[in-house]
Amino acid sequence: MNDIAGQVSAIIWNIFNRPRLVDVIDILLLTAVIYYALTHVRHTRVSQTIKGIAILLLATWLSDAIGMRTVHALLSWLINAGPVLLIVLFSQEIRRILEELGQSSVLDTAARLRQTDNSEMIIDELVLALERMSRRRVGALIVFERKILLNDVIATGTHVDGAVSQPLLENIFEPNTPLHDGAVIIRGDRVMSAACLLRLSDSTGVGRDLGTRHRAGLGITEVSDATVFIVSEETGIISMAEGGHLVRHLDEASMRRILHGIYDKETKDLRLTMPKLQLKGRRRVKHDEQQTDKKA
Repeated sequence: MNDIAGQVSAIIWNIFNRPRLVDVIDILLLTAVIYYALTHVRHTRVSQTIKGIAILLLATWLSDAIGMRTVHALLSWLINAGPVLLIVLFSQEIRRILEELGQSSVLDTAARLRQTDNSEMIIDELVLALERMSRRRVGALIVFERKILLNDVIATGTHVDGAVSQPLLENIFEPNTPLHDGAVIIRGDRVMSAACLLRLSDSTGVGRDLGTRHRAGLGITEVSDATVFIVSEETGIISMAEGGHLVRHLDEASMRRILHGIYDKETKDLRLTMPKLQLKGRRRVKHDEQQTDKKA
């Protein structure tokens, strides 16, 4: 603890007494790294752990100042073992941050797979399937792979590798069929796998009215950059999960806006951020009207 305090004091003294250009660059880089890390963990369990670490450091300093040797020794041991414990506990979060740092639009295989000339037709098929399942209250969990490949998740399900279409998606999620229980993984214009297993969200902010399907949809977005559509089996409400956030009560316009962000060539190299959705009540559109819109 004394060594840490001495190092901090030396850094502060160097900053105010002999700043150099290298020191300024060093501080700016460190600030950028800390800001980047905080923006990625502020809505996850890591943020609570950071608060706990701050309290632990404060308690260690107080125990040393007061003279509580036994408590100070115990807390010091915890601090020394802390880095190893953090790596074990938050390996998935660390992996996600490193994957995002390593993303490259030049070497991005998923981005190349998403380049398709029939994006409008795919969006029509997806919107039609989601709205039909919503009206019938058929539960669905559809994961759109982005820059981070989901090969490990795809391997947990049944291989499909079929073109995205409304009949295929509805048939997969039809109740009491072999593939209805689980997630569908979509890569570009292909349904790669069905009945996939997803990790459940660790977030404590998920409402009690949301079941396992919504928690699984949130869970995959906490460890990847995937975008997930969820249809509630109980209410028929269509939701979207991304980056550990859940947006509910999507209407047709909202779904199209999100899907265009995924499929449009103009945005194929950009990460989809949480859109500013105007969440209106879901419109009840008849099947005949949807068929007419598709032909128009």
